Amino acid sequence: KMAAATAGGAGAAAALWSEVNRCGQNGDFARALKSVNKILQISKDDVTALQCKVVCLIQNGNFKEALSVINTHTKVLTSDVIAFEKAYCEYRLNRIENALKTIQSASQQTDKLKELYGQVLYRLERYDDCLAAYRDLIRNSQDEYEEERKTNLSAVVAAQSTWEKVMPEDLGLREATYELCYNSACALIGQGKLNEAMKKLQKAEELCRQSLSEDSDVTEEDIEAELAIIHGQMAYIMQLQGRTEDALQLYNQIIKLKPTDVGLLAVIANNIITINKDQNVFDSKKKVKLTNAEGVEHKLSKKQLQAIEFNKALLAMYTNQADQCRKLSASLQSQSPEHLLPVLIQAAQLCREKQHAKAVALLQDFADQHPASAAEIKLTMAQLKIAQGSVTKACMILRSIEELQHKPGMVSALVTMYSHEEDIDSAIEVFTQAIQWYQQFQASQTRGANPKSPVHLSLVREAANFKLKHGRKKEAISDLEELWKQNPKDVHTLAQLISAYSLVDPEKAKVLSKHLPSSDTMSLKVDVDALENSHGASYVRKKAGKLTGDNQQKEQGQGDVKKKKKKKKGKLPKNYDPKVTPDPERWLPMRERSYYRGRKKGKKKDQVGKGTQGSTTAGSSELDASRTASSPPTSPRPGSAAAVSATSNVIPPRHQKPAGAPATKKKQQQKKKKGAKGGW
Repeated sequence: KMAAATAGGAGAAAALWSEVNRCGQNGDFARALKSVNKILQISKDDVTALQCKVVCLIQNGNFKEALSVINTHTKVLTSDVIAFEKAYCEYRLNRIENALKTIQSASQQTDKLKELYGQVLYRLERYDDCLAAYRDLIRNSQDEYEEERKTNLSAVVAAQSTWEKVMPEDLGLREATYELCYNSACALIGQGKLNEAMKKLQKAEELCRQSLSEDSDVTEEDIEAELAIIHGQMAYIMQLQGRTEDALQLYNQIIKLKPTDVGLLAVIANNIITINKDQNVFDSKKKVKLTNAEGVEHKLSKKQLQAIEFNKALLAMYTNQADQCRKLSASLQSQSPEHLLPVLIQAAQLCREKQHAKAVALLQDFADQHPASAAEIKLTMAQLKIAQGSVTKACMILRSIEELQHKPGMVSALVTMYSHEEDIDSAIEVFTQAIQWYQQFQASQTRGANPKSPVHLSLVREAANFKLKHGRKKEAISDLEELWKQNPKDVHTLAQLISAYSLVDPEKAKVLSKHLPSSDTMSLKVDVDALENSHGASYVRKKAGKLTGDNQQKEQGQGDVKKKKKKKKGKLPKNYDPKVTPDPERWLPMRERSYYRGRKKGKKKDQVGKGTQGSTTAGSSELDASRTASSPPTSPRPGSAAAVSATSNVIPPRHQKPAGAPATKKKQQQKKKKGAKGGW
């Protein structure tokens, strides 16, 4: 019975194996897996059946289950038997380090393992080793996958150029496919050759359309989806070139297509956020969600992921999320302690909170811990000090940057800042130290000889000009003499030297002026007529015309006579009558004229009978015949106009009568009115 049962089991297993073989050839791995499981029920430790089960699971995308089968049958499925399948499952599950160990522990390096090894090295960003692996594969392989290997090789070169700034070598690859053209364009972008890269991308787009249009099943939407990565790189070039509007439009077109590549979407969203900066933050908040999609961390390089995290921290700062900004920047600093940007973000956030002292202290601590980045940190610290108004402290920080203190730009900045603070001595000291540094540098480069570099001579000249401007004439003369000794034919320096000596030692200036070239040698061939008639000339000589005899006599007679400016005739009043003599008092104000009788409020007949009983009107004295010029004057009443004139016998100059005015002036009596001020 046992023999019969064994024979029956063997027959069933043979039928199952036949089914597995047929399903495998047809690509029906789900059905093949069922047959393999039946075989394992008959023989649970069958090595071939276990291998087939792992392969079926991998083909169906069940990498975790396949890896579980391998790990639970380690005694049967040794590394020599199943090394490739195990490493591939680990690679697809993004356990890249484990995959590398599995490949390296394999006793025999098959071609399949070498191919996978190249992919693992690329994901680990070990580009030099990856390049060597693919070169070895291309050299020692001859099959239908040669084009794919060359594409991978060009991708490695592009990554080196982009992330490691390595000058790519010419691999001699024929760019017959759009993938090769795309990778070549990426390498050119890494070198900064943006125009050439754009042309390569345009060629890649053309090749992609040609390749996909040959397949009748491919729709226009499928083609646009495949072109999305090429268009994304085109938009990136536009952004680098400053064409932000065009780049933004293309980025948004790609997002509308809803591509399945989460890595592409994350990069595009990040680039849009960098265009928005501190503007349009609502749009940036929506776009940042695309960078948080599942699986993004496995699609992008470390530097791409780091850039996205930096932009998240900056966006949090721009949207006044202080705690979130501090959290993100602290996390970035812990991941990359030597990186400068997280510290700068933290300092910027502190400045937004008006905590400048803490920001400076934070930057100082980082500069002490990382001397390699001290220069950039100190520049930021100086900027903060200037923002606080502490210009002198900012100068001290800038002068502590040894590798920059002799640079012309730094010297110029320091001199400007010291001049603003009216610290001329410190400004001159900056010039002196920079000049001495260049002298020592030139001496070390030329083995004791002392030729002057253009930068050194330029600094000496600027120092001399600065000293002359601020009254340090003797020091300026010393600098100018040094310049003149270096180049005795320099007329400009000699002229400056003579000008400086003329302020201190005129005799010396006269002696030096003999070294100036004569006016004949310095004459320039200039067409005066053309210069005067040129556009923009301030004076244009009038063309000479024929003069008549009278005009000639006039011009000859006027040779020594200075021309007088013609006075403009004054405008006469509209009612001017030449037959009537003008009023001699017309220049005086109306109140001061002799015939002014005060403001009339009505006819005199209307004033009769008005006022209190027994009072007289202002004009009653004029109607009284007894009060004439021949009558003796009566005693003035208190408060009357006569009292005012009696107290002031001397008439002020402005009140004097002009010549030809009437001899007598009628007195004006003061009007009294209840509630009103008295006037006369």
